[in-house]
Amino acid sequence: MPVRLDQIPGRAPRPAPPRVWLWLVLLPLLLVAAIGVAWAWDIAAWRERPLNYWAQASGLALLLWSLLSFVRGLVHLGQQRAADGWDQAREEDSLRKTRRGRRSQQVLGVSVHTGLREAGQSPAAQLHAFLSGAQALQSQAPRQGGDPVRHSYLPYDPHEPPEQVLLQVLNQVLADLAQALVHLADDTPVALLLEIDSGLPESVLRRVWRHAWSESGIRQSASPLDSSGLAALDHWLDQRIADRGLLMVVAVQFSPQPLEGTADAAVGVLLGNRLTQNTLPALAYLHRPELAREPTAEALLPAVKQALNWVSLDAKAIQYVWRAGIASELDAAINTVLAQVSMPANAPQGLCNLDTLLGHPGVASPWLAIAAATQNLEFGAGPQFIFSADNCGQTGPWGMVLAPVSPLLTKES
Repeated sequence: MPVRLDQIPGRAPRPAPPRVWLWLVLLPLLLVAAIGVAWAWDIAAWRERPLNYWAQASGLALLLWSLLSFVRGLVHLGQQRAADGWDQAREEDSLRKTRRGRRSQQVLGVSVHTGLREAGQSPAAQLHAFLSGAQALQSQAPRQGGDPVRHSYLPYDPHEPPEQVLLQVLNQVLADLAQALVHLADDTPVALLLEIDSGLPESVLRRVWRHAWSESGIRQSASPLDSSGLAALDHWLDQRIADRGLLMVVAVQFSPQPLEGTADAAVGVLLGNRLTQNTLPALAYLHRPELAREPTAEALLPAVKQALNWVSLDAKAIQYVWRAGIASELDAAINTVLAQVSMPANAPQGLCNLDTLLGHPGVASPWLAIAAATQNLEFGAGPQFIFSADNCGQTGPWGMVLAPVSPLLTKES
């Protein structure tokens, strides 16, 4: 679940100290009251032995005043200790949540295939196309016939059946990730987050995936995750940060009959826990994503600030901002937040809007941005910030930092 530092209760109210002037006034009042009671109790005896009664009344008043003062001091001391205990527990809770929030994962391998990467082309050429603002989104007829739509296709033979195309796409992604996995032991656990949107029947998807996995040559066995999207990453950071296993994400949007403004994309991301994985060199550190509660600038601003705070990073240190899967209605909100926190906002110098270049990548959106930003870091870029949404327009966008591997960055505990 998200780490909410803003929901930590405030400090305990401090008790007011005893008012000295009040107790100084109380003493003569008690003295007068004691003398009055003694005088009324036995007037005759008072007249015969006034000094004795005066001494007894004064002693009784002083004793009562001392007793009340002692009780008041104990109450004040108890209130102080209760407040100290609350504040100490609050600080421990805040420190524990801050440490949990600052957990991050190693990015160990990525694979990115979009309409801006021709068959046999290097990842560097595709990255250059992203950063230079090249567009693959264009109006074209679906490859299986129909009216033209604005869409970007993966490069494949239009005459091949969809399941064969999907198999080729998955083979490419798994081959890229296998280059990292080959250096790990066969018994290394791998958790699989598989997200495929293709319009194909579930039985066909399962068959194609099993075929692709068997052909990949990956020796490790994979266990599927039930969650999806960046919520799965958030949950992993909370619950499985000490696991020895890796998290493999394979996300594909492939549309034989595409919708207007969408994109074919195939992405693979291999993540490792910083506390347990020391075999493979990290390409980047992916820090905890923050979800805006609403799709507004007011809700997005604290989410962006919190995502930056997890890295203890100033917004001006961000060199590139990536967007993927964000509804156009949020353009104004994102631009407002970028200006408020002083992040780079001018394309193509610092802002790469993958939705504009490719179309909406659907389930692949966050992983596409993460993988592309990781490749940018591999070529020497500085910290990157990512805006993404799991379902366009249904929730506020996520914000997260992808940082280069540097000893200067805070390490999670």
